[in-house]
Amino acid sequence: MDWQNVPRPDEIIDMGRKKIGDYWRLSRWFIIGFIVLIGLKGVIYSIGPDEVGVIQRFGKYMGLSSPGLHAKIPFGIEKVTPVKVEKIFKEEFGVRISGSGLRAGYSSSQYTEESLMLTGDLNILDLRWIVQFKVKDPVKLLFAVRSPLDNIRDVSEVVMRRLVGDYTVDEVLTTKREEIDDIAQQEMQKILDDYQTGVHVITIKLLDVNPPEKVKPAFNEVNEAKQEKEKMINQAWEAYNKVIPRAKGEAEKTIREAEGYALDKINRAKGEAERFLVTLEEYKKSPQITQKRLYLETLAETLPKAKEKYIIDPKQSSILPLLNLGERGGLK
Repeated sequence: MDWQNVPRPDEIIDMGRKKIGDYWRLSRWFIIGFIVLIGLKGVIYSIGPDEVGVIQRFGKYMGLSSPGLHAKIPFGIEKVTPVKVEKIFKEEFGVRISGSGLRAGYSSSQYTEESLMLTGDLNILDLRWIVQFKVKDPVKLLFAVRSPLDNIRDVSEVVMRRLVGDYTVDEVLTTKREEIDDIAQQEMQKILDDYQTGVHVITIKLLDVNPPEKVKPAFNEVNEAKQEKEKMINQAWEAYNKVIPRAKGEAEKTIREAEGYALDKINRAKGEAERFLVTLEEYKKSPQITQKRLYLETLAETLPKAKEKYIIDPKQSSILPLLNLGERGGLK
């Protein structure tokens, strides 16, 4: 070993210090570069095409940013919250829809605490409905209420329970479903506007309305009986509508025929009376001529109706020569 080339302790310490200094300078540049990258990442932010950005500086609202790339003050000084204002959100009640498109379907879980409601005639129904909404004011959504989604669900349940309580079970099941949808949407929108939630309700739709599972068999029997009753009533009205109008028509026809017959008889009687009076006047003027004319007119009217005519000589004392005794039924 060459002891002359072995570094002295002070040289070893100087070499260590030099290497430590080199490492520190290199790590310092790394730290500076990392801080710069973090700062750049905090400066640049992006807002999607269906979003707006809500800008806050030290927690205070400063304004909105449009879709695209933007810059802000980093290190937590400014904060930007993207809010989707074009997307339509959906909340489900009494049911949960899993999947999407052709694979969409109802979840098998039961949500009776949401769906069981009391109708106006004290019946219980199991309702399933959805609420579709979108954000119309992102500032109110973020700063006016603490939990917008919980408010939407609570308001929807309250409105739906009150409306169902105003209708009978048959109305909710059949004829009043669309009316309930429309009124629920209007009332829910009014309440959410009073709460300043910044939400616009697009639609409320009843998906399914059924009696509870435990009473469904009895309920179906009642409905079948009602349907049978309605069927019999409709059949009776059908028979009524067939018979009564026909009878009324026949009665009207008979009345019109009787009126026509009476009018004809009256007119004929008036005509005969007028004719008799005219004839009487003529008879008074020339009795013989009038009598002969009447006789001839009577013969002209009656002779064409006689099948066989016999002209008898006034001097004939018997009518035996006129009998045809050779025909069937005569004397032999």
